[in-house]
Amino acid sequence: MSARYVDVHCHIQFDQYAEDDTELIERMRAESVAGIVVGIDIGSSGKAVVLAGKYGHLFAAVGLHPNQVAAEVFDEAAYRALATHLKVVAIGECGLDYYRPIEINADVKEKQKEALQKHIALAVELDKPLMIHCRPSSGTQDAYQDLIALLREAKTIYPNLRGDIHFFVGGVVEAQTLIALGFTLSFTAVITFARDYDAVIRAVPLESILSETDAPYVAPVSRRGKRNDPLAAVDVVLKIADVRGEDPEIVRQTLLTNAQRLFPPLSSEMQ
Repeated sequence: MSARYVDVHCHIQFDQYAEDDTELIERMRAESVAGIVVGIDIGSSGKAVVLAGKYGHLFAAVGLHPNQVAAEVFDEAAYRALATHLKVVAIGECGLDYYRPIEINADVKEKQKEALQKHIALAVELDKPLMIHCRPSSGTQDAYQDLIALLREAKTIYPNLRGDIHFFVGGVVEAQTLIALGFTLSFTAVITFARDYDAVIRAVPLESILSETDAPYVAPVSRRGKRNDPLAAVDVVLKIADVRGEDPEIVRQTLLTNAQRLFPPLSSEMQ
């Protein structure tokens, strides 16, 4: 299979797909949608690697979500062992989340930052991009500001550090700063029903944008309130083209090329 669309961030190893994952994965193949299955802890990371190993059009990312750092200690050796698999194309989902934890204080932030720095070290060691989750507290850009400071410092030591900022919700300034640091931004199907993202989508270079679904979350407007899946990557690409006022086929091809550039294994022929 040669992919036409790439969902760079989905969670089809989650229990929501337990009854029909094989059917869904075959539909992805039929509709030429490749996917990166992203782990949020050691268990889901392991399941992502298993799925990627079974299907040519699936790949994996392994990491510890910032909201999981209180429940799991980052085991560098265990994640390294998973990350050396040929189908693992990124380290993460890792990052900073100042929105969801019940209490955000200096200690919580420090634990998240420490875990992120460990992911950065592993990504550099294995020469793989990061898959970053970043969500600021309501009405602020605080998590993005802290993320930018961390990445800026890391880039001075590791100039080849790179990755994707998944489900980007920041502003134009944050977007431009992260792109200047060598990161792409990915958008979900939330853009099909919310206009909050239009200004950023228009402002940044098309070459810095990726498509994702974050499935099973945030289904497109056509399936609002239902379980999402990687097939919605098509909706995301079409909406990005609509918001930018550009040819959908040019946008599709550019986003495909962007994903293959950041995650080189995707450019190989997928069986």
